[in-house]
Amino acid sequence: MPAMLAACAEAHPNIALIKYWGNRDHRINLPANSSISFNLDGLVTRTLVVFDPHLNQDRLVINGRERYREPLKRVQRILAWVREHSGKYLYAHVISVNNFPMEAGIASSASAFAALALAATKAAGMHLDERALSRLARLGSGSACRSVPDGFVEWRAGVRDEDSYAFTLFPPEYWDLWDCIAVVSAASKPYSSKEGHRFAETSPIQWARVTDAPRRLEWCRQALKNRDFQALAEVVELDAHLLHAVMQTSTPSLLYWEPATVALMHQVREWRKQGWNVAYTLDAGPNVHILCTSDFAMRVEQELQARPDVQQVLTARPGKGARLVPLDLCRDLFRQGNLPLPTDLL
Repeated sequence: MPAMLAACAEAHPNIALIKYWGNRDHRINLPANSSISFNLDGLVTRTLVVFDPHLNQDRLVINGRERYREPLKRVQRILAWVREHSGKYLYAHVISVNNFPMEAGIASSASAFAALALAATKAAGMHLDERALSRLARLGSGSACRSVPDGFVEWRAGVRDEDSYAFTLFPPEYWDLWDCIAVVSAASKPYSSKEGHRFAETSPIQWARVTDAPRRLEWCRQALKNRDFQALAEVVELDAHLLHAVMQTSTPSLLYWEPATVALMHQVREWRKQGWNVAYTLDAGPNVHILCTSDFAMRVEQELQARPDVQQVLTARPGKGARLVPLDLCRDLFRQGNLPLPTDLL
C-alpha cells in the first residue's frame, strides 16, 4: 500500500467541570467563555485516516456504519484544512470506533475530532504542536480541543482563532478523581450540541452565565490546585445547573433530564450529607456524571449498578490526551473500511 498515506490515533472524551455552551463565532467555534475539564481514561475513540489516490470522494465509517451528510461535512472541515496546509490533495477514508455510547451527552464528538485531527495531520506528513492541534480539533467540535492535551485541561476562550486553544492545568495523576457515569439513556439527543450552541443566545440566562464565568473558573482552578473536593463539588454543581438553565430557557427549549436524572442528583446530595466525597455534573444529555475521590469510587459504582433506572455504569479516571496508535494495532479498522492491509500488517 505504498501509494496510500495512513495514520491512526485515539483520544478520550472529557467531562467539563466548567462548561462550554454558546459561541461568539460559530464558524470556527470560538466559545462564549473559557472552560475546564478532564479527560476520561478508559473511554476511547480510535480513528484511522487513509489518504487514497484511488478514491474519488471522502468516506466516513463510524462503528461499522457508513455516514453521510452532516457527520461527513464536519469531518471534511478537518480534511480540507489538512489538504490545504499539507499540499496533499487526496480524498480520505476515515474509519472510527467508540467503546462508549455516542450522541448521548458523553462528549463523543470531543474524542472523535481530537483523534481525527491527529490522525489526519500525521497521515499527511504534518507535525503540529499541541496548541495547533488543539485549534484544529476545535474546528470540528469545540470541546474536542480539550481532548488534545493531557489530564486536567483549560480551554482559553481567546478573542480569535490563534489564541483559542486548550492546555494542561494539571497532569492526570495530580488528583485521583473518578467519574462514575450513570447512563440512564443511550438514545441520540433530539438536538445535537452543535445546534444547542446556536440556541444558547436566545436564553435570557446566557448573559449572566457567561458574565459570571471568570469567577467560577478561578474557583474551580483553586479547588483543583488545593485538591479541595468540597469546593469543587460546589462550583461544579452550580455550573451544571447554570448550563441546563440556559438550555431549558432557550428557544427551542432543551429539556434533557429524565426522571432518573433528577433522582440521581437527589441521591448524590443525600450521599454527600452522609459524608461521601461525591458531586454530580451533566453535559448536554440526561446522563449523570458522578465525580468522587478514589476512596468512594467502588461504593458509588456498586450503588449505581444496583439501581433499576440506570442502564449502564461507565467509570473513568483522569486520562492522557490524543496520541498516535501503531498501525499494527488498527487491523480491525482497516477491515471495517474494506481497505487492503499494508504489507507489513499482513
